[in-house]
Amino acid sequence: MKFTRDSVIRLLSGIRVIEVGHIVAGPTVGLLLSGLGAEVIKIERPGEGDISRSMPVTGSSLGTFPFFNRGKKSVTINLQTETGRGIFLKLIEKSDVLVDNLGRSSLERLRLGFQDTQKVNPNLIYLSVKGYGKGPYSERNSLDYPIEVESGIAYMNGLNGRPMRLGSSMVDMTAAMFGVIGILNALLSRREGRKEERHIEIGLFETALFMMGQHIATTQLTGRPMAPLNEVGFSWGIYDFFTTADGQRIFIAVATDSQWKKFCSSLNLEICDNKDYQRNEDRYNNRSKLIPYLQNIISKHSYSDLIRILDQIQGSYAKLNTPSDLLKHPHAVLKMTAISWGGRTIKVPTIPGGEDQPTLNVPDLGGDSVQVLQELGYDRGSIENMRKNGII
Repeated sequence: MKFTRDSVIRLLSGIRVIEVGHIVAGPTVGLLLSGLGAEVIKIERPGEGDISRSMPVTGSSLGTFPFFNRGKKSVTINLQTETGRGIFLKLIEKSDVLVDNLGRSSLERLRLGFQDTQKVNPNLIYLSVKGYGKGPYSERNSLDYPIEVESGIAYMNGLNGRPMRLGSSMVDMTAAMFGVIGILNALLSRREGRKEERHIEIGLFETALFMMGQHIATTQLTGRPMAPLNEVGFSWGIYDFFTTADGQRIFIAVATDSQWKKFCSSLNLEICDNKDYQRNEDRYNNRSKLIPYLQNIISKHSYSDLIRILDQIQGSYAKLNTPSDLLKHPHAVLKMTAISWGGRTIKVPTIPGGEDQPTLNVPDLGGDSVQVLQELGYDRGSIENMRKNGII
């Protein structure tokens, strides 16, 4: 079977997803499924909502909720009440997928775990995204950065004695992608009538462990502990930052010997025939001389002149950008979509492959509660009473 984005959208057409999640991992699952055509209903606590709605304004916290929750519906339910639990199970009866990234056993303690939901909807696909999957640490709760530390990512990403976090919640987001793959596979199995386990569990640790795979393999093959990548460099002789005459920082990668010949010729370097630089191994072993030499040459070129030369030889390079730079980046601006949040319209990246997405609203807390509850059969009087009693 050939899969295209359109065929996946057809698979998800009419699919209802219930998201009980917060911050990044669970909401990323909902975001991706919504982008592929599913209806996503986000369940939030009355009066509070997703933690990321009210996090202190530090780092990138202010953009967390609108970026990960656009295109969803928000329904508030107090799941600690019997009435709220009844509403939730009634909603589960009419849904296809449940996404849970709360702390370990949080829904089970509310009698809303996998076994409980299977009683009211045996066809429900239940995705759990937790800190750790099955194993001795399965009861340990965690978050993206602690998982980066435990898995070795922070060590490999940092410097000696200074582990560093990745620049975004990549473990959370990658775990969510694995979760979406599992959900799509389960939906296909269900459509084809196959009886398979409907409970999918993705661990953040297992996700990070997968991301560390090549390093784990390398340390066994060399028989030596690995140093952080940023201490030892990479496997190519030219794979570094340089500064142009007008002060721009540019990263240049020359990975093959044929690329070296073109690069060398295009800049009219005097060392083109030097035997110390003919092969990548030679360039790597002579980096202490090569990199300063190249920096001296590059410092005489403007950024625009240098990229014109590199484009002519189809060289690999990148300008060092900040988040605000990307709002003016000629390629990035074509991959942005508009969202409405807090009375403002802002631009955010589209889901890759979905550059034609329309402007989407970010849901107000509980903004869709009345509509969804009426669809479940509750009348306005009952809904108003539930609101007064803090149930929704």
